Amino acid sequence: MNHAAAVSLAAAPPGFLSPTGVEIAFLLVGLVTLGAALITVTTRQLVHAALWLVVALGGLAVEYLLLTAEFIAWVQVLIYVGSVVVLLLFGLMLTRAPIGRSPDADSGNRWAALAVATAAAAALVWVVVDAFRATWIDVDGPPAGTTRVTGQSLFQNWVLPFEALSVLLLAALVGAIVLSRKVKADASAAPGATADTPAEKEGAR
Repeated sequence: MNHAAAVSLAAAPPGFLSPTGVEIAFLLVGLVTLGAALITVTTRQLVHAALWLVVALGGLAVEYLLLTAEFIAWVQVLIYVGSVVVLLLFGLMLTRAPIGRSPDADSGNRWAALAVATAAAAALVWVVVDAFRATWIDVDGPPAGTTRVTGQSLFQNWVLPFEALSVLLLAALVGAIVLSRKVKADASAAPGATADTPAEKEGAR
């Protein structure tokens, strides 16, 4: 009887009262990521917000690594940290955004934004918990989030949505180029944007 109870206890899934080292690290990294995300949306310094966004996205990459999803972790680093945040920093530099505090960065809708963020977070947590209620990740088992396994699943079962997403991103890139050229053309055609002729410059002297 004792042997059967021991076998059933060993076969039971892990509980929250006996966390492993990976679970503790996951919780600590999650708290750091949450703190960085809160600072990102509450600070009034644009450059600091972009740098704290790097910390938040890097924390998500570490969380993916702890969940044995190495492919998603490196995609997070290469695409979001290495591309999106760098694009934001270049945008700040090219637009000559103020380095210090920016009072106009606060729209005054903090309570509405907090309500929307809380509702979105609650919905996301409910969906994830409902979908993976009885699912446990076996860290010591066969790898399930490696590049090979993820690539086989992506290009065998999800190749059509993958290609549709690439076309959508291409359309967004073309639209951004068209809008930027239109704004530049409108600015050059404005009455006050005409360049002075040499005769006018000589008369001004």
